[in-house]
Amino acid sequence: MAKFKNIEEKIFIALMRLSTGIIVFALLLIVFSIIYKGLPSLSWEMLTQTPKGGFYFGKEGGILNAIIGSLYLSAGATLVAFVIGFPVALFMNVYLIKYKRFVQMVRFFLDLLWGVPSIVYGAFGFTLMIFFGMKTSLLAGIVTVSLFIIPIMVRAMDEVIKTVPIGLLEASYSLGATRSEAAYKIVLRQCFPGIITAILLSFGRAIGDAAAVLFTTGYTDHIPTSLGQPSATLPLSIFFQLGSPIAEVQNRAYASAVVLTIIILIISILSRYFSKRYEKHRINF
Repeated sequence: MAKFKNIEEKIFIALMRLSTGIIVFALLLIVFSIIYKGLPSLSWEMLTQTPKGGFYFGKEGGILNAIIGSLYLSAGATLVAFVIGFPVALFMNVYLIKYKRFVQMVRFFLDLLWGVPSIVYGAFGFTLMIFFGMKTSLLAGIVTVSLFIIPIMVRAMDEVIKTVPIGLLEASYSLGATRSEAAYKIVLRQCFPGIITAILLSFGRAIGDAAAVLFTTGYTDHIPTSLGQPSATLPLSIFFQLGSPIAEVQNRAYASAVVLTIIILIISILSRYFSKRYEKHRINF
């Protein structure tokens, strides 16, 4: 029996190592192919200029409009999602802590919403635009993407807040703290690194999604100056450039993908940094 368990353990360890190797290999292959094809076409002019006439036919211009538009869209959607999602996560773990079945049901529906393809959110946002008589704009994109990332942010924060010891909340109540004070003063401080990680995770999902903004944000060669104007995004810029039959424009698409990859990499590094930076504020038991 012991021999069989040892064999079983070795098989599963081998499977885990094989799976890890496949994932790492696929990631490195994707990153290498993007950098190999895109880095030679990446230039300072491409990063600092908006598209000029004929940019998608191989002429001059850059993707500054898509970079700024993506940052506007992602920052706005993340802010809206945080304003809605953070109180929901706190309410689930502080006020509804006694109603475990109800909270589990809420988590189940949030997981379902997390798994819904982003194109469905885009279609829903487009339906809302038609209902309210809106045009494609940065505001419509922010609303749609915020709906898309709210379940992600709530569940990410929920998993962090769940780790707060119940004794910490009970101790704060015994000292006269209200539930709101315990939530925003105790839980927030205890979970601050995880909350920062959840925000950056949601920002990364927002900036890298194309389907949710395909029908709602529109596309323009200009940098938006108001919420009512359409906005370009990096994923859509990559999509349109790859659709060109001109090889030079396709290489620019890979260069745009390099920029998007670097932005997401920076977000991941910042997430790790802030997690370690503010870990000292946690109260360990």
